[in-house]
Amino acid sequence: MLDTVKYLIGSAGPSGFGSKSTAEAVTATCPDLHQITAIITGATSGIGAETARVLAKRGARLVLPARCLKATEELKARVSEESPRSEIIVLPLDLSSLSSVRSFVSRFLSLHLPLHLLINNAGKFSHEHAITEDGIEMTFATNYLGHFLLTKLLMNKMAETATKTGIEGRIVNVSSSIHGWFSGDWVQYLDLLTRKKIPYDATRAYALSKLANVLHTMELSVRLEEMGANVTANCVHPGIVRTRLTRDREGFVTDLAFFLARKLLKTIPQAAATTCYVATHHRLQGVSGKYFADCNETSPSSSAINSQEAKRLWLMSELLVSSPLALRLDNSVASVRLCQDDDSLETAGLRMSS
Repeated sequence: MLDTVKYLIGSAGPSGFGSKSTAEAVTATCPDLHQITAIITGATSGIGAETARVLAKRGARLVLPARCLKATEELKARVSEESPRSEIIVLPLDLSSLSSVRSFVSRFLSLHLPLHLLINNAGKFSHEHAITEDGIEMTFATNYLGHFLLTKLLMNKMAETATKTGIEGRIVNVSSSIHGWFSGDWVQYLDLLTRKKIPYDATRAYALSKLANVLHTMELSVRLEEMGANVTANCVHPGIVRTRLTRDREGFVTDLAFFLARKLLKTIPQAAATTCYVATHHRLQGVSGKYFADCNETSPSSSAINSQEAKRLWLMSELLVSSPLALRLDNSVASVRLCQDDDSLETAGLRMSS
């Protein structure tokens, strides 16, 4: 009850910020960001657009991945109008496609730019069951697996930049408190969901993808430390906010639900605050593998702090992004049944379903 009251009134936590803090407020005292290059996924609207606007205002060079080039160019124009000196680069990217992720990284690396910030913000709530060209369930592929591959392919670049510039690199994964709604064996669930052996539950599929974001952050922080990289990885819950994530369900019921929950809703500038705080604030120098909400460190669900599950997810993800283990041939999905033995996974077999 006390936590709810603190949330509603915007009471500041140990960081000095709270639920009512905005992205501009939490970055007001941050160092000038003119030396910083940031990649922000999902920046065409909502939280991502506000994150891009504020970081550009603070001087950062932005690289914006774009599934829709027109929408991203329009955002670039709006941000440039407010911050005329900002440098913004738009590159095509569809996170649901592993080949598109690889193409984006190749294009970015060809620019020979440094990389200090990677903000994995893009999210999708698929109301209908769909399978990607790589044979992966759409929500899991877009919200988690595409970001996993993007991060994996950019880790060395970020470590190299941190070494050359002496500036700590930061990776921010945008999750949701909804990650705690998923329970059960996620490998089995994803397998059954992909093969259409169970009814599609959009909320549970979304919750799984958000749980994967948190587990990814935990294992990523461990691997960055093992690399000796001056790069941190943290995860954030932005809060409850009405964004384009709900665009497939606009209407009376959605409007009513948001009206009833309006006291709990954040504005978009407030929802972008935790991301911007974790990405830029000097208080978080050296802080890694943590979960933040309302600009303060907090605890994720019990399922999200299991280091063995985090390692298991990483190893399974390595298989899924490695051709030809994840395949889509004709209308069939190849599903890899995985076994874990400490740090190794072996393929127990490929099942084909019609």
